Amino acid sequence: MRPARALIDLQALRHNYRLAREVAGAKALAVVKADAYGHGAVRCAQALEGEADGFAVACIEEALQLREAGIRAPILLLEGFFEADELALIEQHELWCVVHALWQVEAIERSAVRKPLTVWLKLDSGMHRVGLHPAEYQAAYRRLLACGRVAKIVLMSHFARADELDCSRSEEQLAVFEQARQGLAAEISLRNSPAVLGWPGIPSDWVRPGIMLYGATPFEQEQALAARLQPVMTLESKVISVRELPAGEPVGYGARFVTERPTRVGVVAMGYADGYPRHAPSGTPVAIDGQLSRLIGRVSMDMLCVDLSDLPQTGLGSRVELWGKQVLASDVAVCAGTIPYQIFCNLRRVPLLYCEA
Repeated sequence: MRPARALIDLQALRHNYRLAREVAGAKALAVVKADAYGHGAVRCAQALEGEADGFAVACIEEALQLREAGIRAPILLLEGFFEADELALIEQHELWCVVHALWQVEAIERSAVRKPLTVWLKLDSGMHRVGLHPAEYQAAYRRLLACGRVAKIVLMSHFARADELDCSRSEEQLAVFEQARQGLAAEISLRNSPAVLGWPGIPSDWVRPGIMLYGATPFEQEQALAARLQPVMTLESKVISVRELPAGEPVGYGARFVTERPTRVGVVAMGYADGYPRHAPSGTPVAIDGQLSRLIGRVSMDMLCVDLSDLPQTGLGSRVELWGKQVLASDVAVCAGTIPYQIFCNLRRVPLLYCEA
């Protein structure tokens, strides 16, 4: 079988969840949307269910997948519901639901739900994506409590620039949130991964760790708490062919790399159809049998090339780590001009193999 695979370290996943709870001093919803950022939502949720306070997903399809797999912990729908008739499923499966628009408030008021819902009422504090306007917030809160169909409300918002540690925007958004919730007696949820790690002064009864669960930093610069994260995914494959080339020879599509010296080229069973970023340039780090080397040439659909010239013990069958515990996904993302969120979520075709170390 093709040797490309992704190893998922469930013990590292639990370590990162515990770190989120430890540093936040709050309850934590493990964010497993987008198939747990490409790590496999069901298996990741099963690994965390014994200790997680709950889970967060994007939509009801993702929530139902977890319920069908036997996950009984609370599950929050981060985008809420898209049609009013989803409320019956939300009630049936005891899901928690974000409300971010007045039409959703009205849908709950008109609904026939018998079991009162848990609602997370989202404020647009300045990201301007979704969320109620501050002028609408208190009235929406009171309407939901008065309608008899809501048992509990958590007040929430989302930061646009918490990953920028020298930016004041998060503090500005906090001030908007504090003004909008003045006089409302409810738990709050503000901190996502970068806010958990980098903004300890921001209050939050509930935190929502996402990318940090999977061991990748949300920051561009080094950060002390992020350095304690453990990578969960190791994307690996093997060298399937070796070429000995003289100086001056092109490698791969478009001749984007030309050898400057006699070069041993290793061809690896991994490409952009597996989710490895096509735009990763020559020089992007890889590890070959535990030794650091580099990508050379353009990434193709099923294969890429690496430099074996200074690694004489490597060759056919050598193990190649594309990212993982030695080559950080965040470093690959920087080289490719993207973010670790995207390279994890782009993973496909590669089998996921789960382990405890």
